[in-house]
Amino acid sequence: MPGKLRAIIFDIGRVLIRINVARATSGLAEGLSLSPEEIWSALEKDPRWPDWQEGRISPRDWHLHVSRRLGSKLNFDKFVEVWNCVLDPGRMQEDSFLRKLSKRYRLAVLSNTDPLHVEHMERSYKFLDYFPVRVYSCRVGASKPSPLIYKQALAGIKAQARETIYVDDVVAFVEAASRLGIRGIAYRSPDQLQANLRELGADLS
Repeated sequence: MPGKLRAIIFDIGRVLIRINVARATSGLAEGLSLSPEEIWSALEKDPRWPDWQEGRISPRDWHLHVSRRLGSKLNFDKFVEVWNCVLDPGRMQEDSFLRKLSKRYRLAVLSNTDPLHVEHMERSYKFLDYFPVRVYSCRVGASKPSPLIYKQALAGIKAQARETIYVDDVVAFVEAASRLGIRGIAYRSPDQLQANLRELGADLS
């Protein structure tokens, strides 16, 4: 049975931060007749992508690998700049909403991400201050939907699964959390999120 709500865990990309693959891929692949989405999809399907997401390959080695794969001539500093362009400056949740939640519940972020994006997010998005617990796949050595990364988040927020809600735009990742007893919300919009949170007993007043 669900317990009293004590904690809420959020995915980051497409839930808290807008993702714009065109901003990044336009600078990564020169002369390729592929759409931005196709280029990003190819990267995500790359055999070394799990190593990159789980911290087993360094940023400089990833730069060399992607450059060879896509034929990019970018130096490392420019590559970092372009790579981080996928993280749009636009936020998806109102500051007042996150502030209210942070006063009532233990908040955490849980993200499949890489060292370059982590550094950029920590430096650029002040709203992450509302999330004292930040669990990144590249630091944990495991990525969603592995149970290990969810358990790491629960340990960080010091809450039991039945006391916790997890929010993600990827249904499979919500289902993985649910298998551990965490209540899940498949994110679609800010209004839908707030409605679902209320349905699950969250106080948003």
